[in-house]
Amino acid sequence: MKIIAIIPARMGSNRFPGKPMADICGMPMIGHVYKRVKMSKRLDEVYVATCDQVIFEYIESIGGKAVMTSDCHERCSDRCAEAMLKIENTTGVQCDIMVMVQGDEPLTFPEMIDEAVEPMIEDSSLVITNLVADIDNIEAFENPNEVKVVMDKNGFALYFSREPIPSRKKGVLEVPMKKQVCVIPFTRNFLLEYNTIEPTPLEIIESVDMLRILENGMKVKMIPTKYTTKAVDTEEDLNKVQAIMEKDILFEAYK
Repeated sequence: MKIIAIIPARMGSNRFPGKPMADICGMPMIGHVYKRVKMSKRLDEVYVATCDQVIFEYIESIGGKAVMTSDCHERCSDRCAEAMLKIENTTGVQCDIMVMVQGDEPLTFPEMIDEAVEPMIEDSSLVITNLVADIDNIEAFENPNEVKVVMDKNGFALYFSREPIPSRKKGVLEVPMKKQVCVIPFTRNFLLEYNTIEPTPLEIIESVDMLRILENGMKVKMIPTKYTTKAVDTEEDLNKVQAIMEKDILFEAYK
């Protein structure tokens, strides 16, 4: 199977403008993500999809591959779909699976790609998977920058929200606290199908791409990851990640 990863990144983040190029231990954040994803043995190639020349030029400067996309995309998956088609037109080869990895996850481990992709290779009925991890503190559970998810007994997503779900308001303090981890493989054809569907009301309200799938009656298989990561949504997050990165073993392999 032909499997590629695409990392969407743009400078115009509302919460943290310019964050893909924010410095972490002497390297722009997008550089960490690219180099760590590139270590995956499951991937044939890794690309960064961006609408910003500064990101494009940086990735090329480190020997990476970047694709310029429209600056009108509001959802990462739409940017990835455009990039995938451009890559296929350039290479003349269609991919089977496209793995979307968010550009603000500088602590991503390459093994996370394997965790997310393996179920799709083993079960052809799965058209999309999404990593999920435990939340270990109430502060993160109540943080709207963390996308929470609840699942059915078979591990399929029931709902995603930036609010703390399930509710703790009925006096039940011990509830399953799970968060979406943005390593998301799509089959090629499903990504293109998804890209033709209009954004849905709950997707817009929650600002979570995956709700477009659920609102149209389709399923997202959630895959537990054993790795602990931290997304960078704010400058405070950046400081926390900087401290973790300084002791990160994987960083030693590519810095």
